[in-house]
Formats: sequence, structure tokens, C-alpha cells
Amino acid sequence: VQLQASGGGSVQAGGSLRVSCAASASSYAVGWFRQAPGKEREFVAAISRSGTRVSYADSVEGRFTISRDNAKSTVYLQMNSLKPEDTAVYYCAAAQWFTRTEKDYDCWGQGTQVTVSS
Repeated sequence: VQLQASGGGSVQAGGSLRVSCAASASSYAVGWFRQAPGKEREFVAAISRSGTRVSYADSVEGRFTISRDNAKSTVYLQMNSLKPEDTAVYYCAAAQWFTRTEKDYDCWGQGTQVTVSS
């Protein structure tokens, strides 16, 4: 499966952004990960193939919402109440099963930059 992330940008703290992940197929679980400068890549959110199961990192729980439209083979990450510490390159990835574990994801998109200024 091929993945294309888009929708990143710059926003002030407290603002919102939505990033999208367009896939060549919809029969995969999808996760969002992020990597800030000088830090390791970390899990952000995941959604199952059907969209009935979701999971979030503690740091974004209550602020971010992951969803998918299988008719469009697209997964969205709505990010509200953004903080400067959310600044990172955001990557979407596909896995055969619903998981939070990075090594389980075997197809990755190219990443999209999200910058939150204070």
C-alpha cells in the first residue's frame, strides 16, 4: 500500500489543524506517528480497518481525533488545542492489524510538518 500524508502547516498555540493520509487501499489499520527534532519517533494515534477501534497517546488524548473514510481510502487526524510541543513531522503508516507498536507498521508515508508557535 502507498500512503500520502498532507495538510500540515503552521499554527499558533491553541489552534487546530487536520492532517490527512491518502492510501492506495483501505484494508489496513492506520497509525499516526510524529518525530520532533532531536527526538525519537513516537506513537500518536491508531485506527482499525473498520474505524471502530481507536487509540491515542496520553499526550494527545482529548485533543486529537483520528477517523477514516474508507470510501475515499483516507485517514484523518484532527488536532485541536495544539501546543508548541506538538511541533513535529507527522507520519502515517499502515499495518495488517490494529496496533500502537511502531515495528508492526510496514508501510510509511513521507511525513508532513506541523509547527505550533507560542
